[in-house]
Amino acid sequence: MSSVFIAFQDNEESRPVVDAILADNAEAVATYPQGLVKINAPGRLVIRRETIEEQTGQRFNLQQLHVNLVTLSGYIDEDDDEFSLSWEH
Repeated sequence: MSSVFIAFQDNEESRPVVDAILADNAEAVATYPQGLVKINAPGRLVIRRETIEEQTGQRFNLQQLHVNLVTLSGYIDEDDDEFSLSWEH
């Protein structure tokens, strides 16, 4: 199974997003190369709006991910509630 990943700038805005991703993806692993947070997951990675809102206590639009997004790998599937990466169509 191929891995997917997403990387964000390592800053205060990204921390609740990273925490939410790790909470929703049990097999995901975060690494911290200089200035980045890179999250790898086997097969599929899901980012849920609801979980980020629980982390921040505020409404969150998934389009806000793009502000601190550096790079990613995998096919993107996105709607108002979830942003997911996988290698399956």
